[in-house]
Amino acid sequence: MECLLVKLFPANTRTEFVDLVCAGASVSGAARRVGAAGGTGSRWWVESGGMTIDYGNEGGLSDPAPAVDGPGRTLSMAERGMIQMGRRSGLSYAQIGDAIGRNKSVVWREVNRNTRRDGVYYASVAHTRAHQARRRPKPFKLVEHRALCSLIEVWMDEGWSPKLISSMLAFYFGDDETMQVSHETIYQALYVQTRGNLRADLAQKLSLKRKRRVPHTADRCKNSPYKEAFTISDRPAEVTDRAIPGHWEGDLIIGSDGTAIGTLVERSTRFTILLHLPGDHTADTVATAMIREMRDLPEHLRRSVTWDRGSELASYAQIQTALELRLYFCDPHSPWQRGSNENTNRLLRFWFEKSSDLSVHTPQDLRRVAAILNRRPRPTLNLETPANRLNMLLKAA
Repeated sequence: MECLLVKLFPANTRTEFVDLVCAGASVSGAARRVGAAGGTGSRWWVESGGMTIDYGNEGGLSDPAPAVDGPGRTLSMAERGMIQMGRRSGLSYAQIGDAIGRNKSVVWREVNRNTRRDGVYYASVAHTRAHQARRRPKPFKLVEHRALCSLIEVWMDEGWSPKLISSMLAFYFGDDETMQVSHETIYQALYVQTRGNLRADLAQKLSLKRKRRVPHTADRCKNSPYKEAFTISDRPAEVTDRAIPGHWEGDLIIGSDGTAIGTLVERSTRFTILLHLPGDHTADTVATAMIREMRDLPEHLRRSVTWDRGSELASYAQIQTALELRLYFCDPHSPWQRGSNENTNRLLRFWFEKSSDLSVHTPQDLRRVAAILNRRPRPTLNLETPANRLNMLLKAA
């Protein structure tokens, strides 16, 4: 039986080939110089994760990196060459970092960013890719790429966020960078219509349905009323492990036309108190309602409240003084830090639907709903009810 003989090349031959292409040689020309066939060279180039090139005897990279560059903030070709040698020699990231005078995290990011399909780090490929990525102005990927735009539109029609779309594109098209795009690029195409070919109505598919992006700059929190407040990192460990009762989480349920209901959930028992907010949910209104509903609790069940950074709690100092408790504020955009409250608000939506007018509910209505919810068995309490758990604490006191 005939067998197909495949010519095997040492690893340094493939490295020499990749270096030649990155230096400006054509794929076929570089393959000939190392003694390989043109088809073998093409396969090597694809597996190395090489950039798009022009094929043929005169082909090659259209924008090769400069041959000489000095040390600076970015890695030089010499440093990347040391990283390549270190990886081939089995050195750790820390050892390579010490050799080139960089932190080990810099080496780790460089290797993970530029190790391609064949699992090998090529210094010349990494250096050329970095050089091309720094070129300005950069072409906008969503201008002429109809296939990519169509896929993004399909997923956004299903309610996917730009961040999720970016992650799934990287997952499905790991070997095709032309089908990958960052979530920031998608946002730019949504909010700056001249920057892409996405449908103009797609911005309405976003969960917040904003007509423009809110800038994430220091100016947004320059006048924040919470600059001197306690943050969630200041909370004692007893709050986190729920071992000691009396620590609450709070938030608002928002309805139509600015109507709202305040919610307070005790972390150890999941007991819920609802705050009636007639007319508005300004800081004074919320503070008055919270003091009214919590002032009759015994002292050991009134230790702290954790809230998000909404303006409705700007009068937190008044609440702390009146109730003799401490208010902690979550990190920005971190609703999971109030997990019990978030889960309870989800349950409350059974009675208080989204986009409904919440001002129609009287204080008696809120007490009735809270009582129903506090009598519901909870799996997290081994099927006990929040009301029973709280009664046990009151009897113990």
